[in-house]
Amino acid sequence: MRTMTTAGETQLDPGVLGRWLDANDAPGNGEEPSLEQLKGGSQNTLYLIRRGPERMVLRMPGARADAARIDGLLREIWLVRALSGTDVPHAALLAADDTGAVLGMPFYVMRAIDGWSPMDGGWQAPFDTDLEARRGLAFELVAGAAKLGRVDWRAQGLEGFGRPEGFHDRQVDRWLRFLDAYKVRELPGLDEAAHWLRRNRPAQYKPGIMHGDYQFANVMFAHARPARLAAIVDWEMTTVGDPLLDLAWALLGYDGENPRSDGFYLDMRGMPTRSELLERYETISGLSTENIDYYLVLANWKLGIVLEKTYAAGVRTGKVDPKITEAFGPMILELIAKAGELSRSLPTKGR
Repeated sequence: MRTMTTAGETQLDPGVLGRWLDANDAPGNGEEPSLEQLKGGSQNTLYLIRRGPERMVLRMPGARADAARIDGLLREIWLVRALSGTDVPHAALLAADDTGAVLGMPFYVMRAIDGWSPMDGGWQAPFDTDLEARRGLAFELVAGAAKLGRVDWRAQGLEGFGRPEGFHDRQVDRWLRFLDAYKVRELPGLDEAAHWLRRNRPAQYKPGIMHGDYQFANVMFAHARPARLAAIVDWEMTTVGDPLLDLAWALLGYDGENPRSDGFYLDMRGMPTRSELLERYETISGLSTENIDYYLVLANWKLGIVLEKTYAAGVRTGKVDPKITEAFGPMILELIAKAGELSRSLPTKGR
């Protein structure tokens, strides 16, 4: 029996989707797909597609998505197409509709990843108890950032995907304007870190693809040891910018050389030292991490500002899950304070 899967006002007709999949040489030729809406994906809606033994994932904006959200998905399609043939772990693109003519919204279909996310209950066995195996997860996380950053983005068709010129010159003013649109409280350390970032931005850098939100929350690992990064996911903030910022994002669970005893949002016991991770990143990417402190200030400061938007929405409208607001509230203050603290402890170039 044919069923219609709905998300808000969007109706996904399995027959229409199945014919489109066949026309685009997707797996499961001739079989009508079954659809199951998945959890996750803060910006878009996800569906698991089953066609016999084949499993795929469809990603599309929600029914009430605005133009910016739709444009964001089109950028994702552009990016995932560009990653085809690279060694970056990702869910391979199978087919995409850029026009919205098939289902009423642009969407793309990718291979389902046989793996697990640390955000689904923390570390999966054996990484929950085997600290030596867990150590490998951090090396894999950093290796993924390095592989992404070293991709020849121009050769992969990403000219115009971002604005790498003046990337660091824009950061402080851009994110302060972003914050001004919803700021609901004082954030100690915000202005101090902003002032330091303006005066210590890199004079030059090598542009590359950056995920923009690179952390354990946005990757999947293969089951069982040894640790292996199965896929980087959630590309909403991806651009061509400074890939070293992704590395700093991945190090937010560290206080200096060692992982924090309470982690960032995960148990970080057994993880490598920061120096070990920096060495791994340099070996794979070919980039120097000598100026990592600048990127750590920027990563803490920027993530705090991004998360504050969700916190502010909860305070103003009450429509955000109270558990999220309660969790984000102190975390954001800690991130911004950490940026201010780091900036006070570092020398200033005086630019």
